[in-house]
Amino acid sequence: MSAFSYGGSVKRVGGLLTVALIAAVAFSGCKKEEQKSAEMMPGHPPIGAKAETVVLVPDAVKGKWRSVKLAVLDKTSGKKAEHDVAVGSRLAVPGSDLVVEVLYFLPDFTMDGNIRTSKSNEPNNPAAQVRITEGGKEIYKNWFFAKLKSPHVFQHEKFDITLVGYTPAGK
Repeated sequence: MSAFSYGGSVKRVGGLLTVALIAAVAFSGCKKEEQKSAEMMPGHPPIGAKAETVVLVPDAVKGKWRSVKLAVLDKTSGKKAEHDVAVGSRLAVPGSDLVVEVLYFLPDFTMDGNIRTSKSNEPNNPAAQVRITEGGKEIYKNWFFAKLKSPHVFQHEKFDITLVGYTPAGK
């Protein structure tokens, strides 16, 4: 190989590296601009942030359900009790510092992205969103399902709590 052709190869490689470096810098600048513009868009979380879930109770469902029935199993004694808890109210679990608050009831639960709602007022997939505190500290906030085993089961060393029923308003 002659010195001339070797020098030309070095120049070509150097030129390619320069072009690649410029492209990488330009591309990273574009990504930062895209991220900045997405963060500034109202209603959109920053890239990489977890979107807040939103519960939308349709008009056809609002006020149509009075309460849910929660089964509380004391694992140490084996005793099980059922409690009727009004939607929007709390149950202090006897013999514990647990408090269960029923936030929402959706008779035909469905989710689309970060939205939780009900497809109808028929109890096809009944679910209750609950918040559980122990000693005033939140230890669980998720959905209990009456007909399905939830992938996010409430786990506690002493108690199991499940959704076993629901009562329409006026009954």
